[in-house]
Amino acid sequence: MEREESRRKQTISKEESKNRRRKASTGKPYVIVSYLFLGLFLGMIGYMIYFQVYKSEDFLNSPYNKRQDKYEEHIVRGSILASDGTVLARTDVDEEGNESRVYPYNNLFAQVVGYSDYGSSGLEASENYTLLSSHADILEQLQKDFSSEKNIGDNLVTSLDMRLQQAASDALGGNRGAVIVMNTETGKVLADVSKPDFNPNTIAADWEALNSEGSGSPFLNRALQGQYPPGSTFKIVTSLAYLRERGTFDDFSFNCTGEYTQGGYTIHCSGNTAHGQENFADAFANSCNCAFSEIGTQLLGKTSLKSAADELRFNEAFSLGLPSVKSSFSLENSTADGLTMQTSIGQGDTLVSPVHMAMIAGAVANGGRMMEPSFVERVESYTGTIVKEIAPESLGQVMTAEEAYQLTELMKGVVQRGTAAGELAGLPYDIAGKTGTAEYGSTADGTAHSWFVGFSNTGNSDIVVAVIVEGGGDGSAPATPVARSIFETYFG
Repeated sequence: MEREESRRKQTISKEESKNRRRKASTGKPYVIVSYLFLGLFLGMIGYMIYFQVYKSEDFLNSPYNKRQDKYEEHIVRGSILASDGTVLARTDVDEEGNESRVYPYNNLFAQVVGYSDYGSSGLEASENYTLLSSHADILEQLQKDFSSEKNIGDNLVTSLDMRLQQAASDALGGNRGAVIVMNTETGKVLADVSKPDFNPNTIAADWEALNSEGSGSPFLNRALQGQYPPGSTFKIVTSLAYLRERGTFDDFSFNCTGEYTQGGYTIHCSGNTAHGQENFADAFANSCNCAFSEIGTQLLGKTSLKSAADELRFNEAFSLGLPSVKSSFSLENSTADGLTMQTSIGQGDTLVSPVHMAMIAGAVANGGRMMEPSFVERVESYTGTIVKEIAPESLGQVMTAEEAYQLTELMKGVVQRGTAAGELAGLPYDIAGKTGTAEYGSTADGTAHSWFVGFSNTGNSDIVVAVIVEGGGDGSAPATPVARSIFETYFG
């Protein structure tokens, strides 16, 4: 009897164990599904927060967003202002309530401010939602709503400087090209000029001509969207790579004979000039192609140059608030000597925008910290109440303060005794810079772009300037005189 009772208890225990396992196995899928749905829910909440913080304005400003048509029915478009309050774009309303967008300075701010008829561009497009929002007094808004009147939209206060924009436009003259000027510490854009340009007041009447084959792409903001070989301005990047790999510039020595051959490929210095015996500072000041070709093929690892370019944000998209292009750089261990030499002096397959070169030079001026360019200082109601202020954004420390100091000294040598000395050496304040000739054909035929990139080095509210003159030829002219005009205007 005891054995039978013991067997019965064992049988019951086994059955209970099976039931518990059955229940556990039955409940396990429900637990997995519950966690799956919890994860999806948390993911949706996270994306909604991300969307509201980072992406909502992009969607609101999208030309495909039909909600903007509704805003225009109730809001008079706000004005766009320069940093000193000068009106760059406004909406006039006649006695019958007809609205017209007016650009008091015609072509001067064409690409950066843009237009809002026949579509939209520039800040008119990227800040569309801002200009069609109203933070007027709430009682005033209610009163106008009840009386079927339109409320007045907010004003966009830019960082653009009237004097510098005019100086850059005048200095560039009738040349095709671009100028961008930024504050070195904040990245705020003070001037953005691109030519050829257009008059936003007559955009509808001029539309066909502006889009014709021979128009020269006037809608293109060359400062942000132009892609050019950087020419010798890229030697800033090559110098940084050399400094990082070798630790010093002091061990460099080179005898320039006017040409340099490696791997069956020959590079010439500008005008076949033989610079003779040079240290690194001399080679940089003279913009010696031969010296930098030897650096690229014999004294510098290809991975070092690629690493420096990557850290300086080549092949990376920027969020500038206006359309822009990525600069491109490529160099592999298998790259032939001829292309490596071209790459080390800013030719080959490398392409860069003027704003990116300004960012690189700005990082040198800013102790190694690269700032993200921005065009907007703040948003105000039409009565002047501040709605939102835009803080400077850093893209990080792209070089050490010591590396930035060493590069600054090299760039000061360009102005004091090198390729920019003829135009900039006599100014009563320190300028650091680099000239460049970006070849895309024969320089004898004028098929080379003229570059200058540099910054004031006073230690007090300095600016960085990038200039490119398409087809300008030799790197010391005509880009450098444009830069001089801007520095003179800024320091007054």
